[in-house]
Amino acid sequence: MPEPVAAVDCGTNTIRLLVGALPEIAHRESRIVRLGQGVDATGRLADEALERTFAALDDYAATIREHGATRVRLCATSAVRDAANGEVFVRGVEQRLGVTPDVLTGAEEAALTFDGAVRDLTDPAPAPVLVVDVGGGSTELVLGSRVGVQTAHSMDIGSVRLHERHLRSDPPTAAEVAACVADIDAALDAQPVPVGAARTVVGVAGTHLSIAAGVLGLASYDREAVDQRRLPVTEVAAYVDRLVAMSVEERLALPYLSPGRADVIGAGALIVSRVLARASVTELVASESDILDGIAWSLV
Repeated sequence: MPEPVAAVDCGTNTIRLLVGALPEIAHRESRIVRLGQGVDATGRLADEALERTFAALDDYAATIREHGATRVRLCATSAVRDAANGEVFVRGVEQRLGVTPDVLTGAEEAALTFDGAVRDLTDPAPAPVLVVDVGGGSTELVLGSRVGVQTAHSMDIGSVRLHERHLRSDPPTAAEVAACVADIDAALDAQPVPVGAARTVVGVAGTHLSIAAGVLGLASYDREAVDQRRLPVTEVAAYVDRLVAMSVEERLALPYLSPGRADVIGAGALIVSRVLARASVTELVASESDILDGIAWSLV
């Protein structure tokens, strides 16, 4: 029987854990810690953000020990990559997990995201496949096939970053939304991945999955109901418009949405909408498998 491994994905908004003897998964968990709080403005990881993250890692370390996983990999992405005091995070991870975190480059992040997303992709999924991962600080666009990645790019736009930059009113004003959209479009214009060439678009991670739950009208978040669902692009765009126009209080009332995502999901949803506007597909495939799965498989 394969030995259990433990993978941790530490992003700008969430920190997630997967433990299992792959392909079996024994434990999967996600917490919103907002590690990237204020990084876009200050260039540093905030003390309170580090405290929240380290508290989650203390619990994750206990879970890893309980499951007997001896191979552990923690990958950090945009927030740590951009922070001047990232070494504080590195030391904290080493103390808690006994491993040095891998601070991924954009290319490494993209490759792991693609591997995780396409490994369990159900057919038919004509190539090339575009995997889109909207994070808190960055958005990954990865185009490829089951053979591998053809081209990829990490854009420095994400739900937390754009929310802090543009959407300051509650609900956001039309001018704020327009400025956010202009920022997204400028980033898409400047990046090299040919979004329009994709024949399948796969959306991974919390923003996409929350939108999928909203389009499906779920009474609560249901992993099985969301995973591998094909959503009409027109319905996704209509739902994004409704979501962006909501106040934070209205979003908090959505039964499938994590409370810690309620303030920033509008900006993330706009990224989803603008990417799909450039794609030549009629459906968005929602996938529960993503970079966390890719990190885990890299240990096998």
